[in-house]
Amino acid sequence: MKAFMDDDFILENDTARHLFHDYAEGLPIIDYHCHLSPREIYEDRRFEDLGDVWFGGKEDDGSISGDHYKWRLMRSNGMTEDLVTGREDELSRFRGFADALSLAIGNPMYHWCHLELKKYFGVDEPLNSSNAYKIWDICNDILKNDPAFSVRGLIKQSNVAYIGTTDDPVDSLEWHKKIADDDSISFLVRPSFRPDRAINILKPGFRKYMDELAHTVGRDNLDSVEDVIDALLERVKYFAAHGCVASDHGLDYVPFKKVPMEVCDAAFKKVMRGETIGAEEAEGYQTALLMALGRAYHKHGIAMELHYSCMRNVNERAYRTLGPDTGYDMMAQNTCGGNIAALMSELDRMAALPKTIIFSLNPSDNELIGTLIGCFQGSEVPGKIQHGPAWWFNDSRSGMEEQMKSLASLGLLGNFIGMLTDSRSFLSYARHDYFRRIMCNLIGGWVENGEYPNDDKSLKRIVTGISYYNARRYFGI
Repeated sequence: MKAFMDDDFILENDTARHLFHDYAEGLPIIDYHCHLSPREIYEDRRFEDLGDVWFGGKEDDGSISGDHYKWRLMRSNGMTEDLVTGREDELSRFRGFADALSLAIGNPMYHWCHLELKKYFGVDEPLNSSNAYKIWDICNDILKNDPAFSVRGLIKQSNVAYIGTTDDPVDSLEWHKKIADDDSISFLVRPSFRPDRAINILKPGFRKYMDELAHTVGRDNLDSVEDVIDALLERVKYFAAHGCVASDHGLDYVPFKKVPMEVCDAAFKKVMRGETIGAEEAEGYQTALLMALGRAYHKHGIAMELHYSCMRNVNERAYRTLGPDTGYDMMAQNTCGGNIAALMSELDRMAALPKTIIFSLNPSDNELIGTLIGCFQGSEVPGKIQHGPAWWFNDSRSGMEEQMKSLASLGLLGNFIGMLTDSRSFLSYARHDYFRRIMCNLIGGWVENGEYPNDDKSLKRIVTGISYYNARRYFGI
């Protein structure tokens, strides 16, 4: 019987162990999509206790932010919400989580959490309700007394070279500017352009957001779709000037419906008057923005990330109480592959298709994406169009393996840009270790099964590329 999560965890053969320990393990991390706070990075936040860094929760301003993966696990074990996202009794909260985690056999959270405990705190015994208080004391002692356990310290410990945050077009990028001017920060932190609130014309708050966007570009109002596009393009240029190399679109589904601009304008003006429009009218407006933004991304060398097939905030009561991004989202089933192809084809026809990374939350889209990306590759960079890594609910061993197997069978796995955290937690860099182990084990298995030659030079190129170098090349870092 193998020891629990030892140094060769997941590495099932000699080739896998060699590839991971000799090539992948020590490489820096490029986290090209996450939700970390640039302000907390600049201010080098220190954490009050383990609960603060481990869970997050309610902030002083009433907002809720943190690791919703952990929150979902706690709710599944019947914990009350005042312990899940509240911060009144952190010790009881941690003990309750420990009890839930001990039941999470087969869940990637079981591995992630123990990797976090081992990597950052040196704790290698399984966490459960019996030893929760002891582990709490060990971790808290380190957090309070070791100067390396600030936000920047955790990032440095994790060997992170690049962080791509997620930023709204109206953001001043104040904290990114301060980070860029601080010579003591050795890693790169760059903004990513996330214009969802401008595109989501059917969602609450759209009219208010149009006022914010207008104010940001020095206008009283945005009176037409062209005005909205001009404002967004001005912000894309501003972001590019501050080092932005990626945009991100979190879409329910990817629309594509080309209509004359006057039809888009009519829909936009209805909404701005407080009237209701239908889905087809909305799609015309959304398509006009996506087309304009795609051309701008191509011009400025910004990669376009498309995340789709998520149903968000499906528990209405919880959404009204806690707000978005608190763990009440689910996979959706959308048949928008044709729309993505049409959007990309139109941009390609204009010689304006940007580097594009496509993520679906539904793993049944793996083969669809694998065949789609082969239709639009280009010579600007190897793997110009990427099948994004297993994302969110697919961040399990099986989910990662299936995404890579699909990509390998339909494209070039060797040009894959690898893992990201998509996280709000500064401990989540342990997930890159998890991914690299799974990747090396998958490739090692193919080699030992005689499906790929034991050519160390080629294997090193593939493994180090997926772990680090492909993303560095892709984003021009």
